[in-house]
Formats: sequence, structure tokens, C-alpha cells
Amino acid sequence: MKTCNSLEEVRKEIDLIDTQIIHLISERSHLVRQAATFKNTVEEVKAQDRIDFILQKARHKAIELGISPNMISDLFTIMINEMVETEISEFRNKNLF
Repeated sequence: MKTCNSLEEVRKEIDLIDTQIIHLISERSHLVRQAATFKNTVEEVKAQDRIDFILQKARHKAIELGISPNMISDLFTIMINEMVETEISEFRNKNLF
């Protein structure tokens, strides 16, 4: 972890991390779209067991890293819900052709 010497430096580092987070979310989203091609039903897309597993894993990692598991759970829930909707759209579109 980097030690900063000014507020400006802290903000610059935060901005860099924010950009990395957005890139990683974009990569995740592209993979989620690909996953739709391997599924046969909307229920497979929704995959509640997988969602529960991801949320638990994220909470444990948050605790391990000393950050709020509730915040991470909330962020992941929002991200997953949006991506499931995207995946459902991809799934339905692939089945139109």
C-alpha cells in the first residue's frame, strides 16, 4: 500500500484506483455476457446458489482485508443484480436466432 505525502497525492491515487475498478467491472461484465451463451434457461442465468457463494466469498475477503463486509456485500449485490439483468437479456437475444 502506498503512503502519500499530501491530500493531492491521495486524491490522485484514489482516482487511479477508481479507474482500475471501472476497468475490472467492465471485464467482469464482458465475461458475464459470455456466460449467457453456456446456459440453457433463465433460471440458470439467475443462479441464486452462485450469487450466494460470491457474496459470502466477498464478505469473507472484506473481513480479511479489514473493510466493511456490509459495504462490500451491498456493492456486489448492486453489481450482480445489474449483471444478471444484462445476462438475461443476452440469453434471450441468443435464443431469438
